[in-house]
This record gives sequence, structure tokens and C-alpha cells, in this order.
Amino acid sequence: MEIRNITIIAHVDHGKTTLVDRMLTAAGALSSKEQGDRVMDSMDLERERGITIRAKNASIQYKGTQINIIDTPGHADFGGEVERVLSMADCSLILVDAFEGPMPQTRFVLAKSLALGHRPILVINKIDREFADPDKSVNQVFDLFDDLGATSEQMDFPIIYGSAKQGFASRELARAGKEDKDLLPLLDLILEHVPKASGDPDGHLQFQIMNLDYDDYLGRLCIGRVFNGRVKKNAMVSLIRDGKETMHRVSKVFGYQGMKRAEREEAVAGDIIALTGIADPAIGDTLCDEGFPMPRPPIVVDEPTVSMFFSVNDSPFAGKEGQYVTTRQLRDRLIREKLTNVALRVIEDPERPDRFQVQGRGDLHLSILVETMRREGYELQVSRPEVILRQENDQKLEPFEIVIIDVPEEFSGTIINELNRRKGTMQGMETSAHGTSRLEFLVPTRGLIGFRSFLITESRGTAAQNSRFLEYAPYAGPIPGRKNGALVSMEAGTTVAFALWNIQERGTLFVDPGVSVYGGMILGESSRENDLDVNPCKEKKLTNMRTTASDEAVRLIPPRKPSLEQALEFIDDDELVEVTPKNIRLRKKILDPNERKRHSRLAAAST
Repeated sequence: MEIRNITIIAHVDHGKTTLVDRMLTAAGALSSKEQGDRVMDSMDLERERGITIRAKNASIQYKGTQINIIDTPGHADFGGEVERVLSMADCSLILVDAFEGPMPQTRFVLAKSLALGHRPILVINKIDREFADPDKSVNQVFDLFDDLGATSEQMDFPIIYGSAKQGFASRELARAGKEDKDLLPLLDLILEHVPKASGDPDGHLQFQIMNLDYDDYLGRLCIGRVFNGRVKKNAMVSLIRDGKETMHRVSKVFGYQGMKRAEREEAVAGDIIALTGIADPAIGDTLCDEGFPMPRPPIVVDEPTVSMFFSVNDSPFAGKEGQYVTTRQLRDRLIREKLTNVALRVIEDPERPDRFQVQGRGDLHLSILVETMRREGYELQVSRPEVILRQENDQKLEPFEIVIIDVPEEFSGTIINELNRRKGTMQGMETSAHGTSRLEFLVPTRGLIGFRSFLITESRGTAAQNSRFLEYAPYAGPIPGRKNGALVSMEAGTTVAFALWNIQERGTLFVDPGVSVYGGMILGESSRENDLDVNPCKEKKLTNMRTTASDEAVRLIPPRKPSLEQALEFIDDDELVEVTPKNIRLRKKILDPNERKRHSRLAAAST
């Protein structure tokens, strides 16, 4: 059976996962019970947030050909997932929204695909969307190919128009949804355009591990592509890592049928499979026949740009809500994550053995890890995200990003002023006929920390922000931090409605009545620039006197309970986020108020 290997790449929310679902359905790879909305997004966090976090494999059979499909994340923070799986495919489906056109992540991934020599297929999705302009999107993609230095063969890409949500596609815009009412034209185009999987089935084995998974019964699963030869069940293979060889026995071989793994006796060149029986595998390792070492080039991903400190929880509530609370458990979990998340770096702090510096592609990349650990039962503290600076030729460099913001025209002035304050430089501005402005800015990565919350608040939730890492450039200078201070508890106990009623006049609260607090815990955002110590546990004194004034009703404004991302954006350098399976709390690094004042005086004197 012939094999075609394709990957679907696009910007976040352009419809990749939905398209894969419809392709599986069109080819009969999903039963009626399995069909649904974004069935490829199997993680709870993916379903909740509507984004793809991990690359996944699926397979369909169409007209006697096996089509292996790789679904990739669309957010730039998870670019490491895309980079390592692109080499498993022989062609890419570039999915572009007919209204938005190619966005930052489209450019990032397309550049990687073109560098591998792929001749992509352009899929213009959501042509039924209001204000969609398929022709304009096609022209923008042509310009993008030209900017990225595509060859003449790559520029001659086929185009298909459709709607993944409605389940139709056509090579002609006029026929889409009218005469062509299914995805078969897309499947036919894949058979015509995508080259057959390369490799000699009768040659010597060459299999590279591109992903790792774990099964409670089978143990560690090595997922990758057979680039040459064949691998059989119970065969002895040689694992090559850094020039060293070790022997292993393959216990099981699994192929893909739809979204499910199916055990096989052997796999041949071109197959995307999963293997078990390999002890201590790592992404990028190559498996070969004994005596015939043919290692493939190691997987190279872009360097991380943002870091956070993960440490053991040492608050007064430490150990009360989490299942895994020790340094050893935290270290083991981070090391395990590093094995499967190639864009992540974990550095142990030699001065503090209970603290680890974790580096990633962006604050979302790291916050997803924190949220995942929290749901697994871990209890920890994390610091404010910081950018990773470089020093070259006595010059300090920092990461910069290209940011594209779609916002109603009435809010654009406020957004522009804020980005200028954060050392951003406008690269372009476009206003559409239906009242939406598209702003393009070059901004230091540290200037974007905390910006998302500001954008949502100022635009009343109507703006959309997309960004991608561009380059390291000279340090842009100091950027003002958070404008307002924090409301900090000076007492330990349980919050009282009467006390919160008095405190809410001085800022925005984050907590309800009846919540356990400790000294140094942040209760809200102050309305002034400086921090304010408050007592949220103070009860109303009881007397025999009753007057209209003394019996005034206690009316509390509903608190603004921050999510994990909002908490990470809010905290300052002297604050931490305490994360447990049950709660997300904000706190000062130094809990004692007198010690905090002494420390701030010493810091001011040293500067």
C-alpha cells in the first residue's frame, strides 16, 4: 500500500483540528460515536482553551492509499512541537483563514516547512465567514512565500477552498459548498500532489524518535517515522545517541488506524508508528540495524526566550492541599517534562536546591506546564516570567516579537499609547471597511508580559492579539512595571465581609468572605501606586446601640478572581504565585511586613 505523510500547519484558531476531524469522517475512519467537535484535542486543557498543545498523529485509508496526518499546535509558544514533527511529513497543508489571512504563526511554521523542501498545499478555510476575502488571502500567501525565499516549484502551490466546519472543499471557489459539498476534492488533491513516502523497505533500518508517550500497561512509547528499512516485533535494534550505541529489543509495533493505535507485526519505510521496549529513549534518537549505524541529524529547535522560577511551596498553607510537595517530587516531574517537551529547559539553582529555573518559548508555554502540574496534584510556587537576555560583544540583547492586534477602531488609540509605553515600535496599521484596525508592532518580549490582560480590559474583550518571536536585538531600556500596588493581608485568619467592605474602597479585591488567608498574602490590587497592608479578618464590634448609620448594610462588589495566566501577569518582582490543586494564591516573597520594609530600604540604598 502506498503511503502519504502530511502535516497540517496554521495559525491558532484557523481550523486545523476541525479539518482533521472532517477528513477522518470523510474517509470513514471515525465511527458515529467518535464523531464530534475537535476529537483530536484529547487533553482537557486543549478542550477548555480551544487550542492544540501537543502534536498528534492519525491515519486514514483512501483509494488504496494510507494517508498519515500530523496535527500540530497553532500557537507560537508551542512551536517546539511543530519543529520536531515537520520532518516526519513529505508535504504540508497550509491552512489560512479567508478573513484574517496569513498570521504570525503561519509565517513561522511555513519557513520551517519550506526549508525542508516541502511543496505545500494551500487551504483557504472559512470562506463562508462574514467579510471573508479568499482572493486577498491567496495574494497575501503569495507575498509571504516570496518573502521567505520559496523556490519556483514551491511557489506553484495548488489551492483549495472550503470550510472545515461545514465539511466541504473545492479546487474552484465558485463550486465550493454548491457543487462540491464534501472533502473528497481535498483528499484527491493530496493523492495527486503529495509525493510517495521515500525510503527503501529492503534497506537497513533507520527510525528516528520524534515524540514520546506513556502507557500504564506498555510503558514508554517511542513515536516516529521509519525513514528506511523495516522494523519487526521482537527485533533487536541499535539505539544511537551522541555517537554511542546500545542494543534494545522492540517488544511491540503499533501503527495508526484513524486516531487509534493498532498492533502490527512490522512497519516499513514511510510508516509513522509507535514502538515499545526501548529503555530510556529520548527525542531525536535513531534506531538502526545492528552493525549498520545510520544516525539522522539531531532535532534542533529554537532557543527559549522566557524563564520562570519553580520552587517548593513554603507558605503557611504549605502541604495542606497538594499530593506532591517535596523538592524531589518537583525535580522528577520537571525532568520528566523535559524529556517530551524539547523546547523546555530546566536549570537547577546551585544556591537554592529547592528552586529550579524553567525556560520556555513564552509565558503561555510555561503557564500550561504549571496548570498541568497543578491538576496532577503538585503544589509549588512560581515567580514572575522574565525574558532571557544575551550578551554579545559587550552589548546586552533581548528578544523582540512581532505583534499583530485586531481591535475595533475606537480602542486603537489607547492600545497604541500602551504599546509605545512598553517600548513598542509601530510597523504598520490597516483599517478595514467594517471598523476594525489591524496594528502591527515590534515589541520587546518583556513588554508583552501583562499586556494581554490590559488589552482585554481596555477593548471590552473585543481585541485579538497574535505574536511570534522575531530576533534578539539591543536592549530597549527600562519598561515601567505595574502601575498599582497590592492590597496585602497583615493578619492570618478567615476573611470577614465587614472587613472586606471597608477594604474594597481602597482597590479591587481578589477574594470572597470566608477565605483562609495568611500574613503577606495578596488580597487585591490597590487603587494607588504603593502597597497597602490591610486586615481582612477584622470583625464588627457588637454593642447594644442601634442606629441607621451603624446598621448600614454590607454590600460587597464581586471579587476579580485571577486565573493562573492573569496572576502571572499581575505579580511584580517581589511577589510569587502559590499554586495548589485547589487554589491559586498571590503572595509577597517576604511575608513579614517589617522585614519587607527593611529589605526595600536596603534595595533603595544599594541603587
